[in-house]
Amino acid sequence: MTTATAEAPAGAPSDDHLHLKGNQLPPFVLPLVAVGAVGVALLLYFLTSIQGKIQTGLIAILLYAAGQTVASGLVEGRRRSIDRFVRTAVIGTLLLALIPLAAVLLQVIVKGISKLNGDFLTHSMAGIGARDHGGGIYAAIIGTLEQIALASLISVPFGILVAVYLVEYSRRSRLGRTISFFVDVLTGLPSIVAGLFIFAFWILLLHQHQTGFAGSLALVILMIPTVVRSTEEMLKLVPHELREASFALGVERWRTIMKIVIPTALPGIVTGVMLAISRVAGETAPLLLTIFGNDYINANPFEGHQSALPIYIFTEAAKPQSWATTRAWGAALTLILIIMLLNLIARLVSRRAKV
Repeated sequence: MTTATAEAPAGAPSDDHLHLKGNQLPPFVLPLVAVGAVGVALLLYFLTSIQGKIQTGLIAILLYAAGQTVASGLVEGRRRSIDRFVRTAVIGTLLLALIPLAAVLLQVIVKGISKLNGDFLTHSMAGIGARDHGGGIYAAIIGTLEQIALASLISVPFGILVAVYLVEYSRRSRLGRTISFFVDVLTGLPSIVAGLFIFAFWILLLHQHQTGFAGSLALVILMIPTVVRSTEEMLKLVPHELREASFALGVERWRTIMKIVIPTALPGIVTGVMLAISRVAGETAPLLLTIFGNDYINANPFEGHQSALPIYIFTEAAKPQSWATTRAWGAALTLILIIMLLNLIARLVSRRAKV
C-alpha cells in the first residue's frame, strides 16, 4: 500500500517559511506605542507625586515595553512578543548603564574644557596662592605618568608570569590553589589598605621617605590581581590544539608559551593591562599616604614628595574658590584624555605585534 504526497508547486513558500514569517506589526504601531507611553508618563509626572525626571523616563520605558509586548502578542503571537520584550529589556538596560557614563563624561568635558590651554598644561602650582587664578597641572602630569610607568614595569611582568604559572604549570596543585586564593583576596582589597601597607612597611618600618616610587608600590598591589586574572582568562582561551601541535613538533614548553600561547592571547592581555592601569590612574587614597603631594615640579620619583593628578583633583576640589574647582575639572578631563591615549597606544602596539 502506498501513500501519495502532494508536492508544493515550484516557487511557493514552504510551511516552515510561512510559520517563521507570520504576521508582522504595522510600521506605525511601535511609534504610536512610544508616543502613548511618553504621554502617560507625562500625565503621571504632572498629576501625581512623581517629580523626578529619571523616574518619569523609567516609567515611560516600562510602559513602552509593556505596550509593545501586548501589541505584538495580539498580532504576531506569543513567541515574537517575548522576543520583542527581551530585546527591549536588553537595549533598555544597556542604555541605563551608559547614561551615568555619558553624563559624567559630558559634565567633565563641559566644565573642564575651558581650562585646557598651554598655560594650564605647562605650569605648576608653585607660588600660586589661594586667591590666584593661575597655576597648572604640569607637575601632576609628570608624577602620574612616572608613577603609572613604574607600577606597570613591576606589576605587568610579575602578573603575566603568575598567570602563566597558574595556567601552564600549576595543574591544580596546592601551590596554585594558594596563589589563586591570595589573588582573589587582593582583588577585593580596598585601595586605602594598599596605601596603609606601603606607609607602614616601606616608610615607617624601613625608614624610607614619601616619594613617587612609594606611590608606585601601592599601585602595584592594586594592579597585580587585575593583570593576573585577565591574563589567566586569556591564556585559558587559547586552543589546546595549538599547544599539542607545538609539542608534537618537539618544541619545549617555555618556547611554546613564548612563541604561540602568549602572542595568541596578546590582545586580551593588553586589554587586561589597560584595565589595571585605568583603575590605578585615578586612585587617590594610596597616594595621599605615600607621595604626599607637591606644588613644585619634581621629575625624580625616587627622591622628595611628588604630585599626581588624583591628588591635584582632590586638593583643588576641596578649596572654596570657584577657579580652584575649575582647575579640578580641567585636571579630571586631562586624566581621562591620558587614559584614552594610553589605551589607543596599547591597542596599536598589540595589533602591530600580532601582525
